[in-house]
Amino acid sequence: MKKILALLLAAVLVLGMAACAASTEAPASTDASASTDAPASADASASTDSSASTPAASGAKLRFVTGGESGTYYAFGSVIAQHATNNAGVDIVGLVGNGSQSNVFELDDGNAELAFCQSDVMAYAYDGTNIFADTGAVTCFSTVAALYTEQVQIVTTNPEIKTVEDLKGKNVSIGAAGSGVYFNAMDILGAYGLSESDINPTYQSFGDSADALKNGQIDAAFIVAGAPTTAVTDLATTKDVYLVSLDDAHVEQLLASSPYYTKVTIPADVYGLDADTVTVAVGAVILARDDVSEDAIYKLVADIFDNAASLTDTHAKYAEIDLEYGASITSVPYHPGAAKYFAEKGIEVPTK
Repeated sequence: MKKILALLLAAVLVLGMAACAASTEAPASTDASASTDAPASADASASTDSSASTPAASGAKLRFVTGGESGTYYAFGSVIAQHATNNAGVDIVGLVGNGSQSNVFELDDGNAELAFCQSDVMAYAYDGTNIFADTGAVTCFSTVAALYTEQVQIVTTNPEIKTVEDLKGKNVSIGAAGSGVYFNAMDILGAYGLSESDINPTYQSFGDSADALKNGQIDAAFIVAGAPTTAVTDLATTKDVYLVSLDDAHVEQLLASSPYYTKVTIPADVYGLDADTVTVAVGAVILARDDVSEDAIYKLVADIFDNAASLTDTHAKYAEIDLEYGASITSVPYHPGAAKYFAEKGIEVPTK
């Protein structure tokens, strides 16, 4: 009888332990599923949709896609973003970018609200021409402000090449095929009645062009960058370097057909030349998606232009900030927030 009672007691204990185990594991499994899978997925979806549809209205951080980490776009853009965040009441984060064309696509895809872009490339995008001919026009953005210039430099080591017409029949680097430099070269050659077939073209980067000039493989190269450009100054240490100047009549013709250019002068002392060089430049421009709020863009533009003179120690490009230049590139209409700021300064800009 004692053995039977012992066996019955043991059976009861085993069943009790099994029941406790079942009651412990089942809720744990249910809680994990509920707290990890369903709510996380829902929150992520809601956050993504809200940010993409109304980035400024929701108070979300504005994503500012710039350039490569070693370039001016990224360095200057990061400083602009940080100062505006700390002082202007608009939350901006600078992101690494992959160039002007890629930055436009990031705006179009909703991966950024702000972007750095060359003025010529933004015009190509808005009109659906040149490097955007195959993909079609992108019109979801507006101009915020032009900040500084990147000069079109025609560099040669041949003192007999004095004009654009002298490039006819010469070996000339015109940038990588399909690049912004390539189209800048085509614009300038075209203004002088020349085409790609009138030269012996090569398609090279700045550095490769400088090396080819140094080695005598080409006669001239189109380089689009802020002067002084490292590739050119390095070349000047081993070769006599010359810049080809544009005459006023052809500059005016070029500006009339391509409003994203501006006329600029490269002082002689930049490269130690005998005379100043007249050329054209494209602008480094900030763009914004049209759905970014007027208030956010107004605050950003005000922060840049009102404080530029006092911020040159944070980045040298602040010294090039100029109110009239900021409102001068009109190939793409301005954002209402930017237009409001410029209007307060007595400058009217086109809007959509």
